[in-house]
Amino acid sequence: MHPHLHNKNSLACRDVIAALDECHSRGFLHKATGGCNDIKSKVNKCLLQERAKVQAENRALAKAKRDRINKELKDLGL
Repeated sequence: MHPHLHNKNSLACRDVIAALDECHSRGFLHKATGGCNDIKSKVNKCLLQERAKVQAENRALAKAKRDRINKELKDLGL
């Protein structure tokens, strides 16, 4: 299951999400018979790519913070 789709973190995927919403509005039978599976796969792929970008950014920030702390500890002789 994917997170809430209409938020600031999924702006890059809004076109694919809109297509999925449109597909879902066709009705239950269309969804139940797999009519939206291709679009849902595209949404999942897009969200995964966006999540990977955020993770890479967070990883870089954490490494910079860790390096700064280690440098300060080294300067203190610890």
